[in-house]
Amino acid sequence: MQSNVPGDSLSSVFLVQDFAVVMIVAAVILAVTHKLKQPMIIGYIIAGMIIGPHTPPFSLIQSIDTLNAFSELGIIMFLFVIGTDFPIAKLRSVGRISIVIALSETIGTMIISYYVAQALQFSFRDSLFLALGMSISSTIVIVRILEELNMIRDKSATLMLGVLIVEDIIAITALGIFQSIAIEGLNDSNQTASLIQIGISVAIVTAFIGITLTVGSRFIPNIIDKVGKTNDYALLLISILGLAFGLSFLASSLELSVATGAFLAGVLVAESKSAAIARVVTVPLRDVFAALFFISIGALMDISQIPFLILPALILIVTTFASKLVIISVVLLKAGYDRNTALRTGLGLSSARAEMSLVVAKTGQQSGAISTSIFPIIGIVTIITTFITPYVMRFAKDLKLSSTATSD
Repeated sequence: MQSNVPGDSLSSVFLVQDFAVVMIVAAVILAVTHKLKQPMIIGYIIAGMIIGPHTPPFSLIQSIDTLNAFSELGIIMFLFVIGTDFPIAKLRSVGRISIVIALSETIGTMIISYYVAQALQFSFRDSLFLALGMSISSTIVIVRILEELNMIRDKSATLMLGVLIVEDIIAITALGIFQSIAIEGLNDSNQTASLIQIGISVAIVTAFIGITLTVGSRFIPNIIDKVGKTNDYALLLISILGLAFGLSFLASSLELSVATGAFLAGVLVAESKSAAIARVVTVPLRDVFAALFFISIGALMDISQIPFLILPALILIVTTFASKLVIISVVLLKAGYDRNTALRTGLGLSSARAEMSLVVAKTGQQSGAISTSIFPIIGIVTIITTFITPYVMRFAKDLKLSSTATSD
């Protein structure tokens, strides 16, 4: 039967319908995960898998484009609000040991993961994005569990927080470089990225970040403060959203990830005196769009591939867990930290993969750089590691090894 509803009106109806389905299913699943005391991220992903187009017998949503739009908005808002917690002064104060640990374990884990992915017969680009995704620990999951276990003031917790800050910076920078390399490589007949392409990509990302922070920090915080003095929260919200989406668009125009622009916008807002108010007015939006992002991740996963991908996912989990644990523990022991602190920090940072790993997978898919198999692999890894992290960190908390040396 032919509908008499105009095309535009029909699209609007489908949009509202899709949004309603997403919110209702998410609410039900979140109630279940809350009852089972499981992290919200797992609930969001499962909700997405239920409503997604790959779940039989039929899709609960009308348009895959709706999910893609939701996820894009979710990435921008999610990374923007994360950036508001990272003023430049805080980035400078994380400490040398945090920088050394983050660089060592992130780069080391990326290299190991890349060669493991290659051994599992993944392509160059798939291996590249998998390696980056597997090298990033989950800030949200780790911080939440530290608070639940009353470990937030522990020496190992302080180290973890510093390392997580540096990891996020590395991830945002690497993501921009990898996406640029992948896009350039799509036109390369031999499917490899030349050293010139890599050099150009690194230069573009470095220049974008450097110019944005150098020039932007001179003007943007003052503008935000002037807007904040009006006490018009609507004006403040619109202004900072304009900044977030504007820098995201600029990053996208340079063939970088929108996550890079959104994160830098948050850093610039964090430099203003109105940063606390900005966070208050944007956190509700972050929660909504972050939910949409994680739900879209689950919905876009082809669950029919999961039985075939569970083994590679488990291999990558074990490999990256072991590499992170060994590298972090060795670096801390060499730096003079006691064994309890070294192992607690290593175990905490080795266990969870979640938000940034999913951002990496989503960005790679949107740019056409990776195959459809990477998405469900990262999804499987996220669900499994998010589930086991509380048990790993509880075990770490109970560690009582004899101490040798200590370091401040």
